Amino acid sequence: MTAPTTDIDVLHYSAFTTHPDGGNPAGVVLDAAALADDDAAMTAVAARVGYSETAFITERDEAARRYRLRYFSPLAEVAFCGHATIATAVALADRDGPGELVFDTASGEIRVETTADGDGDGDGPSRATLTSVPTRSRPADPGAEVEPTLAALRWSADDLDPALPPHVAFAGNDHLVLAAATRERLADLDYDYDALEAVMRRRGWTTVHLVWREAADARGSAKGSSYGSAGGSPDGLTDGVVFHARDPFPVGGVVEDPATGAAAAAFGGYLRALGLVEGPTRVRIRQGEDMGRPSDLLLDVTPDEPRVRVSGQAVRIPQSV
Repeated sequence: MTAPTTDIDVLHYSAFTTHPDGGNPAGVVLDAAALADDDAAMTAVAARVGYSETAFITERDEAARRYRLRYFSPLAEVAFCGHATIATAVALADRDGPGELVFDTASGEIRVETTADGDGDGDGPSRATLTSVPTRSRPADPGAEVEPTLAALRWSADDLDPALPPHVAFAGNDHLVLAAATRERLADLDYDYDALEAVMRRRGWTTVHLVWREAADARGSAKGSSYGSAGGSPDGLTDGVVFHARDPFPVGGVVEDPATGAAAAAFGGYLRALGLVEGPTRVRIRQGEDMGRPSDLLLDVTPDEPRVRVSGQAVRIPQSV
């Protein structure tokens, strides 16, 4: 029997932004101990909230700042969610003060560092930096995985960037990574919801992570089909590389996610697996722009460390009484 959920206190935060109208909203339940064994109740709360994810703290050790964290979309539980992790960490930092947190999730232990001074200038909302579980990435199967996905997206093979091959990347759950050849292709997203959902359920993907690599600017970022690096190699990534991303999420009952920290972490592992990271590298992902909810995600990737650090700010969303 599902427990009553109308009296559950849900905080509303938007992650990877400094403004409530940007980023990806998440519900945060800081005390869900009463729902710990009631998946149906947590799904009901997530459905009522209506965001792509709501996070529930079901167990806690306040002294150690260690928490059991579960994530639910409006349809089902998800093993790991990056933006809801950032939102929960900032909610705890706002309540208890900044510092290190440990979340035990279905995907494994996630350590998060929080700072009250998000921008380093004494102002702005808190920032959280999560360290992912070990990432991995493999080439996607052209026939069984890429072709049906392109068909559902209404894309063709010519729409893809040949320098960034399709992969299935993991950082707590699986994401298909497809790189668009142009910004225009990324912006024009009009996919077959049912067809893409069917492919994703069959393959066990959480999102399809669509990216486009921004051209070089005066600072020497990536351009064309090769990268610049501090060491001069055309194959490495340089700090300041910018990607734009979109993440269809039909398996969660959501057309598109405006910021996807789990997919961003997986994408960091993808770049590492392709050998594009020669040293400690900072990658910026811009997401949500085409939805009117701009989001900023920062990745820190190193070639000899399978874990990826994902950083972002989060802000409380005011709720009308």
